Amino acid sequence: MEIDLVYLWVDGNDPVWQAKRNAYIGKTEESSSVNCKGRYANNDELKYSLRSIDLYAPRIHKIYIVTDNQIPDWLDTSNPKIRIVDHKEIMPEISLPCFCSTVIEHFLYKIPGLSEHFIYANDDMYINKPVTEETFFAKDGLPIVRFNRRPFRKLTLLLKEKILKRRLSNYVINIKNAAELVKKKYGIYYNGKSHHNIDAYLKSECEHVVQVFKDEIEATYSNHMRCASNIQRNIYSYVALAEKKAHLNYVTQKTSFRFHIHKEGHYEKLKKCNPTFFCMNDSEFATDSDRLRAKAFLKKRFPEKSQFEK
Repeated sequence: MEIDLVYLWVDGNDPVWQAKRNAYIGKTEESSSVNCKGRYANNDELKYSLRSIDLYAPRIHKIYIVTDNQIPDWLDTSNPKIRIVDHKEIMPEISLPCFCSTVIEHFLYKIPGLSEHFIYANDDMYINKPVTEETFFAKDGLPIVRFNRRPFRKLTLLLKEKILKRRLSNYVINIKNAAELVKKKYGIYYNGKSHHNIDAYLKSECEHVVQVFKDEIEATYSNHMRCASNIQRNIYSYVALAEKKAHLNYVTQKTSFRFHIHKEGHYEKLKKCNPTFFCMNDSEFATDSDRLRAKAFLKKRFPEKSQFEK
């Protein structure tokens, strides 16, 4: 089976891009969790993610990099496996410019030439050991959905929000929006959430979900920034599971490890767990020193240039 890989990528260090974003937020700097430097900073994560792909998933058919009129200066765009996809190619005018990955993700199925079977990654996601097609899709061709097990998640969120009066993060609210829409339509509430790493999808199923929840998803198209009304891409996996078009697989940190770059202890923990996948998350808590340490680690972990570099 031909499996394509789709990335979202942004160079948040680009002054042209910064000016465009600043015009929307009305200021030059923000430290909130939804719009901090860590959401957009370019630390060459994509370069090292592609090195991990070249090393451990060489049979990927084609790689699409979705960007806002940007191209990494180190990328060899003449490589036949690489295609840059500008936001304007797949998104309507009402959505542009867009600084919210949650909204952009609803348009990935529109990428011209995208294979029916595709996997999706942010640029800070890496493969840590050899994988095959069946790592992502079962023998019947259906995607393997990897979730973190959260059996009491709905109850926990209710306790935090209603009893403890604690504000839920934007990310958690967006996942909750997806789960509640699926509960209303299919009568099933999925407590699990994505393992925050490379996920598998069917293009036709993504298109189907956008039609099933057409009004709700289209209502988010004009959300240029991250906000509470967005619908997280978990909705595609929830529907696939509800319609028995996917296989559920719960992960542990020995399978998929989410790494926070400001936590020094996570480096040793990653080495100990030795997972198939890992993600190195930047955030509002990370400093430039944390980013330098993360880049040094990635350079040591994936030292060889990939075929995708000049």
